[in-house]
Amino acid sequence: MIRKKDKNPLTVIIPFYNEENTLAKCIEKVLQTLEKYLHEVILIDDGSTDSSYEIAYNIKKKYKKIKIVRHTKNSGKGYSIKTGIENSSGDIIAIQDADLEYDPSELKKLIDPIKSDIADVVIGSRFSKSDLSRVLYFWHYMGNKLLTFLSNLFTNLNLSDMESCYKVFKKDVLNQITLKEKRFGIEPELIAKIAHKNLRIYEIGISYFGRTYEEGKKITFLDGFRAVYCIVLYNFRKTKFLIQYILFNLVYILLIVIFQNMIESKIINILPSMFISVVLSILFDYSNSLRLKTFIIILTICSIQFLPVFLSIETSIFSKPFHMLFLNFIILIILRKFSKNNII
Repeated sequence: MIRKKDKNPLTVIIPFYNEENTLAKCIEKVLQTLEKYLHEVILIDDGSTDSSYEIAYNIKKKYKKIKIVRHTKNSGKGYSIKTGIENSSGDIIAIQDADLEYDPSELKKLIDPIKSDIADVVIGSRFSKSDLSRVLYFWHYMGNKLLTFLSNLFTNLNLSDMESCYKVFKKDVLNQITLKEKRFGIEPELIAKIAHKNLRIYEIGISYFGRTYEEGKKITFLDGFRAVYCIVLYNFRKTKFLIQYILFNLVYILLIVIFQNMIESKIINILPSMFISVVLSILFDYSNSLRLKTFIIILTICSIQFLPVFLSIETSIFSKPFHMLFLNFIILIILRKFSKNNII
């Protein structure tokens, strides 16, 4: 709930690390364009080694609504956002990057649905219709699309830009979740943790003024691998077994395609076992009976040895993808058991 007595409920968190070229302009633009919404601006200096902190401090002396929190060492964007949330007192929390890849004046579009109590979370999409976006790296674009697709598979959302840095939340929403990621993995973690709650999530098109690496862009391809890890990690416990199983096997089939000559197997051998395994996973997913779940596991183990005989397929467990599909089923059950016990 937004407190009616607070006419200016917005906290804007601006994490920064060595952004002396854009920081002052970013802060001034936030203050000017969001004045009627603004409760406070929280600047998080993540161990900058240039003049960024001095710039922030000088601006703070002129405006009462500005707070500064300083990290003694560079800990990452995710850790900075977490620090900002912990020090915030507004009812609505917005995140603004100091590099001005996102225009602060467009935050108003994201804030209004929350102020009107239409939404609990609003995400700005660089890939929805907007007035202006800079044309940059093709492979970054494809990577973003792939990560968003993977995230949507796990969360059952239809986002167009999971990795967008423009996210606005009700403070109550953020109070319900615990953030762990210290770097850019914060984006898929946030999406995963809000997706499995009964929240009203909206998406709005925004402009994007991306930077080149020469201009100071910091995200790397390694952060993309971390994003995949975070999507799986933070969605695993909440995702239906059927979705987990299908994704698990899609990765396995991809490996077969890549290493087909090594495995000496035809992909068509996968199809009968995939069908049977999916049926078993549906039964497992929606069964509340321990006896039925046990029966499904026993049936699956038996299938590993006996079904190949009926289909005239050789019975080497490790040489045929047929067997591995069933083994994947067992592996996932074990992983889910460990997950429920907080082992993973």
